[in-house]
Amino acid sequence: MQSKTLSSSLHVYRNECAQSLSESHKIPHPAACSIQVFPLSLNLSNPPSSPQSPGPSFPCVDAHAARESRLLASTHKNPLPKPSSGNSAGPEPPYARPNPSTYKVYRHNAPLPLTYASPLPAFDVAYETWGQLNEAKDNVILLHTGLSASSHAASTELNPSDGWWEKFIGPGKALDTNQFHIICTNVLGGCYGSTGPSSLDPTTGKPYATRFPVLSMFDMVRAQFCLLDHLGIQSLYASVGSSMGAMQSLAAGWLFPERVGKIVSISGTARSSPSAIAMRYAQRSVLMADPNWNKGFYYDGLPPHTGMKLARQIATITYRSGPEWDQRFGRKVREEDVPKHPSVSSDGRILPRVPALCPDFLIETYLDYQGEQFCLKYDANSLIYISKAMDLFDMTRSALTALHLTPPPPRSSSRLASSPNQPLFHMLSHSKSHPPPTNPPPHLEDLAAGLSPLTNTPALILGVQSDILFPVEQQREVADALRMAGNEMVSYYELGGVWGHDTFLLDVQNVGGAIRGFLS
Repeated sequence: MQSKTLSSSLHVYRNECAQSLSESHKIPHPAACSIQVFPLSLNLSNPPSSPQSPGPSFPCVDAHAARESRLLASTHKNPLPKPSSGNSAGPEPPYARPNPSTYKVYRHNAPLPLTYASPLPAFDVAYETWGQLNEAKDNVILLHTGLSASSHAASTELNPSDGWWEKFIGPGKALDTNQFHIICTNVLGGCYGSTGPSSLDPTTGKPYATRFPVLSMFDMVRAQFCLLDHLGIQSLYASVGSSMGAMQSLAAGWLFPERVGKIVSISGTARSSPSAIAMRYAQRSVLMADPNWNKGFYYDGLPPHTGMKLARQIATITYRSGPEWDQRFGRKVREEDVPKHPSVSSDGRILPRVPALCPDFLIETYLDYQGEQFCLKYDANSLIYISKAMDLFDMTRSALTALHLTPPPPRSSSRLASSPNQPLFHMLSHSKSHPPPTNPPPHLEDLAAGLSPLTNTPALILGVQSDILFPVEQQREVADALRMAGNEMVSYYELGGVWGHDTFLLDVQNVGGAIRGFLS
């Protein structure tokens, strides 16, 4: 087979994974971020069949070196600009960022108390909105994002490109903009407009890097409510979130039960499991092992692009399910040019197709492309800090007590939310597909005690049977704990399908339908 350039190789990957990429998530939208494909001649031929042939080629390894060489050349020609203290919330590193002109930024100039550290002196929160705020300011839905999503959940006039939840936000959709005013933020610790490790430390004038304080989900939610206070919004009609956002949705209702009317928690948990912690630890480990990470102080040099790519590949495996891989890829291998002459071994045998040690199976090329597309688009330190905050999330009473968090009283039963278009709130019936557990886990009573502030808050809990990142047992656990705490307004549903954790992005009919019915 003739040599191909890296460009053409990636072109093959694009063709093979077109459907996969159209469903991809957890990366900034292409319109907001871009990655360069650098031409480099690489030998993709089969391994040598004689001593005179050149040595074996490893294009997947060479690609990392090629990217690094190009980044170095680009840095020398165009040195990274000095960070500013304005709304950019930090430096402009080599990876792309959303254009600040396409989102709003709230600057909070008062200290923010933190769970694990001294107060943050000041911070920025990037946000976008959809739908009209009514006169009473009581039709607001706060939408919480997944780990690496920006505030761009849906298209706007300033940014018409599709958002990460485009099919769920708009007139007549799950989050109906004819009824509700939706607000979505980039979380504290992020890198898309909100303050995070890449932002300027006012005490040094340089990026925080790993001097940035360790965050909790509660810190992120408190920052969001500082924005709501600034906007004059005293109460939310609902707090809605999926994945990490589901954690924040529960945390919002727990911290501010009198201000949160309803909770929607999709494919989330109230207590990070050891398996999820292990998966995220593996991602951080390969990222931090990249020499470019430099203990987090890479903003004046090269980002840890190789570690980010590998971390993304690990994460992508957890977002979908084995049955889906079987349906989409099976054991198919990458198509290659048919050689003019078959390969012959040194002992005269005609060899079958010789496997490549670099991406060869279609599932491998898919993971390779996903990592390639992500590795220069998101700040490595933000990934580390936010994923760690997910690991730390635990709403059992004992864990909350250890954090010196005092449970607030439950929401007054007289303040149950009613729809903007309905005079009285009506509750969906309990799911009959999930009876009470016969052998509850030992921590369930502790979790029920921790969730007591949510006793009078209507909650919709959605789980996905094929989810391996947040297994459906964790959503059952949330529903059980809420009911054990005395909440008689819990609606729980399990969804089928093969999309795994990404179901909340793809199953518009079932996920969207459940949300629409619960909010209406």
